[in-house]
Amino acid sequence: MTSDIAPPVGSVRWRNWGGNQQSVAVDVAAPGSVDEVVAVVKEAVATGRRIKAVGSGHSFTDIAVADDLRLHLHRLSAPMSVDGHLVTVQAGMPLSALNMLLAGHGLAVPNLGDIDAQTVAGAVSTGTHGTGLGHATLASVVESVTLVTGSGTVERIDASSPLFGAARLGLGALGVMVEVTLRCVPAFTLLADERPMSLPDVLAGLDEHLATNEHVEFYWYPYTDRAQLKRNNPVAADDRPLSKFREWLDDEFLSNTVFGAVCRLGRAVPAAVAPVSAVAARALTARSYTARSDRVFCTPRRVRFTEMEYEIPRAALPEVLDALPRIISRLPFKVQFPVEVRFTGPDDVWLSHGYGRESAYVAVHQFTGSAYEPYFRAVEAVCAPLGGRPHWGKLHYRDAESLRPAYPHFADFLAARDQLDPHRVFTNPYLDRVLGP
Repeated sequence: MTSDIAPPVGSVRWRNWGGNQQSVAVDVAAPGSVDEVVAVVKEAVATGRRIKAVGSGHSFTDIAVADDLRLHLHRLSAPMSVDGHLVTVQAGMPLSALNMLLAGHGLAVPNLGDIDAQTVAGAVSTGTHGTGLGHATLASVVESVTLVTGSGTVERIDASSPLFGAARLGLGALGVMVEVTLRCVPAFTLLADERPMSLPDVLAGLDEHLATNEHVEFYWYPYTDRAQLKRNNPVAADDRPLSKFREWLDDEFLSNTVFGAVCRLGRAVPAAVAPVSAVAARALTARSYTARSDRVFCTPRRVRFTEMEYEIPRAALPEVLDALPRIISRLPFKVQFPVEVRFTGPDDVWLSHGYGRESAYVAVHQFTGSAYEPYFRAVEAVCAPLGGRPHWGKLHYRDAESLRPAYPHFADFLAARDQLDPHRVFTNPYLDRVLGP
């Protein structure tokens, strides 16, 4: 990842994109082949060391924190094969490069989140997702993964393996993911429709929006009743592109430059946050345009933040949204970011937040360097009793004991971990907390 926060890859010091996690490793390695990964793992097993593979640093939890041997995967980022709709790449490839590769072959990933800086391994392993009830996490379109396990063996795991439910979303706990095969679709164009509305109007029409649109999400602006509704649908022709100026104005200048300045103002002068939020929400304008799918799904994010996102059963969303204004009004600080709400359908990936049910996702953010823990803990206290499942790559305060009842296959995943990493070569404090030692 190119970043003004992250040090060079060779440094033992590391900090994530959000700036809230950092570590100092004993050693750093950047293998250039699967054989080199195998050699590193076998040496670690022989000497009792621990390995943590890292990608682009876009997780806000300490899932990628390494205090012994940090393994960077940027040299394992090559395309391997394109066989019809099945595309195999090395797992260190960034999603942005994957999207370019697929476009060159007339293909696309069926759904994406709103950031494309993550590596394929990181995105798959933490449950990255987009929005749409006809879609699930990125892990749900994985056809196979190749892991270097905790004994240094190379295992390709697909649907014929009893480990497939675990390996597609493994939190880095099962091995070093070195290759991934994805089930892609023909390239497609999206018509994006984005418009400001009142939050009550968004919620009143939400069931219809979800039923009649492929991809739906919305943002609520704290201290107001205003929201922005986004609906994306496949169309035959890319005949309504944004002008370069409008694209720069909306996605770079307003969403990054101006928003960043507003966040810095709010951090320095908290009393300005609520009135500025009200003005900003009222200033939102509608836009409708067409573009290649990944260019609609993914937008540049240059304003840094910390984030927590909770999956909840779709039917529980009104209860959570009803609680949010009360939570925010009681905080000893102001909330500068809008609340993001997305949706997915069910999948069968064991540690997927969307396992077995239609899901709503509520994401809360704070500008980097701003207080967040009381806010995030209060939101978690509402979501967890509803059966909520935290995003593995975003901040939360759960442990293995509290997470076990939320995942029907939790024990099965732990058994897969025992099989693939019996010596806990790949563990770290985060995995010890959420999975147990």
